[in-house]
Amino acid sequence: KIDNTTIAIRRDLKEKIMEFATKKESYSDVIERLLKSAEQRLLNDVLFNEEGFISLDDFEKEVKRKWPKSK
Repeated sequence: KIDNTTIAIRRDLKEKIMEFATKKESYSDVIERLLKSAEQRLLNDVLFNEEGFISLDDFEKEVKRKWPKSK
């Protein structure tokens, strides 16, 4: 059995939530889908954040500089 609860939200927010709903979705369905989408966007932001990373070309140059091939 799924436990339900009642939450108080502004009427305008309720209307905005339902703008994202398909015909058969409940408020819980819509909110769950929106949360999954937000989580995916956050994960993408972390995975594709370039801060602190270097390109593969720069990495290769750095490796060659630090560990030159012996002749």
